[in-house]
Amino acid sequence: MDSRILDVLEYKKIIERLSQQTATSLGSEQVKALRPSTDLQEVQLWQAETDEAAHVLRLKGQAPLGGIVDIKPSLKRTTIGGILSPYECLEIASTIYGGKQLKRFIEDAEEPEMPMLRELAGNIVSLNELERHIRNCIDDHGVVMDGASSQLRSIRSRIRTYESRIRDKMDAYTKSKSKMLSDAIVTIRNERYVLPVKQEYRSAIGGIVHDQSSSGATLFIEPQAIVDLNNQLQESKVQEKNEIEKILKELSEAIAADETYLYENVKRLGHIDFMFARAKLAQTMKASKPTMNDHGVINMRQARHPLIAAEEVVPNDVELGKDYTSIVITGPNTGGKTVTLKMVGLCTLMAQSGLQIPAMDGLEMAVFENVFADIGDEQSIEQSLSTFSSHMTNIVDILSRVDDKSLVLFDELGAGTDPQEGAALAMSILDEVVSRHARVIATTHYPELKAYGYNRNEVTNASVEFDIDTLKPTYRLLIGVPGRSNAFEISRRLGLDESVITSAKQHVGRDSESVENMIASLEQSKREAERDYEHAEELLEEAEELRNQLKKQWDQFEHQKEKLYEKAEQKAEKSLQKARQDAEDIVNELRQMKHDTGLKEHEWIEARKQLDEAQPALTQHQSKTKSVQTSAESKELKPGDEVKLLTLNQNGTIIEKVSAKEYHVQVGVMKVKAKRKDIEFIQSEQPVQERPMATVKGKSHHVKTELDLRGERYEEALNHLEKYVDDAVLAGYPRVSIIHGKGSGALRTGVQNFAKTHRSVDTYRAGGMNEGGSGVTILELR
Repeated sequence: MDSRILDVLEYKKIIERLSQQTATSLGSEQVKALRPSTDLQEVQLWQAETDEAAHVLRLKGQAPLGGIVDIKPSLKRTTIGGILSPYECLEIASTIYGGKQLKRFIEDAEEPEMPMLRELAGNIVSLNELERHIRNCIDDHGVVMDGASSQLRSIRSRIRTYESRIRDKMDAYTKSKSKMLSDAIVTIRNERYVLPVKQEYRSAIGGIVHDQSSSGATLFIEPQAIVDLNNQLQESKVQEKNEIEKILKELSEAIAADETYLYENVKRLGHIDFMFARAKLAQTMKASKPTMNDHGVINMRQARHPLIAAEEVVPNDVELGKDYTSIVITGPNTGGKTVTLKMVGLCTLMAQSGLQIPAMDGLEMAVFENVFADIGDEQSIEQSLSTFSSHMTNIVDILSRVDDKSLVLFDELGAGTDPQEGAALAMSILDEVVSRHARVIATTHYPELKAYGYNRNEVTNASVEFDIDTLKPTYRLLIGVPGRSNAFEISRRLGLDESVITSAKQHVGRDSESVENMIASLEQSKREAERDYEHAEELLEEAEELRNQLKKQWDQFEHQKEKLYEKAEQKAEKSLQKARQDAEDIVNELRQMKHDTGLKEHEWIEARKQLDEAQPALTQHQSKTKSVQTSAESKELKPGDEVKLLTLNQNGTIIEKVSAKEYHVQVGVMKVKAKRKDIEFIQSEQPVQERPMATVKGKSHHVKTELDLRGERYEEALNHLEKYVDDAVLAGYPRVSIIHGKGSGALRTGVQNFAKTHRSVDTYRAGGMNEGGSGVTILELR
């Protein structure tokens, strides 16, 4: 891409803003080398990288890129045998640590859509041993620590000892010889400890003079008593320096051994920073990812110039490459034509650089092999070229290279010469560029070009809107409508006499006036259409809001309905439990009455009536359960069918059908009238058990459901039991109770042995807590 075009479209300002978003010098270095690519696949890869990084920023806020430094110069020095300084070694350790932090951040992220970042992070080598080695030798301030080697620890211990002894001796001088000193302090000259001695006491102190004050009144003397200690101290410091150099050499060699891994890590870290910088720039611009193509299609909605502040820029829609390949924009000066031209060119360069575009989602951008621009007054005084000559020089160069893979931007095409000739030349140039199938956007003042787009299928007109009421441009781009001069309206608003305006109109040709009227009509129609569209959008939003409110209220209604159903079911369940308890109480009362006094017929009738009244009247809501019940109710029941009475939770046998929806059910000793919906079918009557109803009814009147064997002899009791079981089977009882008492347990054993072998007994069990316990055996009859 031509560097002059990058300057004209202000691409370098975008690069500067992008560089400010980097966190490391490594990323900044890649930003400065960024140039638009003409390879579609490469551009698509760059866009995917930017979008992936933007996705991470939206979810995580930021990426940990602290502590990462450009260590490439240091690595290069180690490969040629150089010794690194402690700070250089510390920067390498910091970069290793920063790389590990970033790698862990990416690998621990839960988002699956991060293939490129995961691949980059996965290839970062965690050099833990090298980092640990450096950290064990150098502290966070870049000082080689005592523990770096045993020799260094020993040397520094001697240094501290010598310094302590020297301070002690010097402190003794400052106390005992204070009158001879200019100041009672110890200072250093030529890396040796000295005292500030007054000139007249030079001989009294004695020693080596290292310096004197500017006035000569003070001499800095090293007392003879500490000369040897100072010599030993300096010797130890030389040893310390040599040992530190030895340690740094070992560290440098260790770093050189991992130079390949470190260099690759740095490259990957720089690229990750570069990716996040592009994503941060997209966030600041509120930009979107474009879909890239190589067939010259540009489609931007509410696109903004990237370098104009958000509160000042006017968004515009731009379409190019589908229905038409060229746009001719007309309109007044300072109306925004050049800004639109630069916006399209700069956004194209940004898209081809992997940067997102400040526009609404769903935008489409093209990859061009060349972007040409002839914008602004580039007159060269040195070359003695006029404005027209300067423009023509650029245009000649453009025409020599333009093809169907080019985007061409002409600002004020044909300006700077005779209007008639300039307009003719402009149309001829446009014809040439359009014939080569390039994508073209041109701005012009010439009225002749307003009709240019109507005569060519590949070209459309456009204009920048001007508000006659405020006499200011709105900077809105109107595709399909050419601009008009507005000279008469502006003059009238500014107070020019109406007679002068009328006279001026007479000098304007009828065709020109007709064109102006046509343009005015188009602008009015477009404004009305836009108002209608905005009104439709408002109605759509209101309808959508109303729909959401209704849906919310419906959901609340459904939720409330379910809660009411649930409450009703809980109430019904409580009623059923109460009914079961009442039924149980009635049964217990009947048993007690039978045991105590025996039952009369009217007492049985009263008991059955109480049991029927204990059944609750429940209202069931329409649900899946009802459909199942309805299916069960459809089965026709026959006398002898075994059923379950739902209201009492007891099994029984169908005696007879009372009506279409009611049956008499034998439940133990009770005959209950129940509705069909409260009866659950279990199984049909077995054929072998069929007996004449008269026999069953006859027997049931004098056969009890209990047999009391207490007080009878063993053989007599078993004979009595056998006859009783036959009668009970004949009566159709499903179960009977045999009362034998507890006693020695012999009679209970005899009853249970009888039950094991008798053909009419299915199973037996001991009585429950409310059935007599172990003093009763319950026989289930076949």
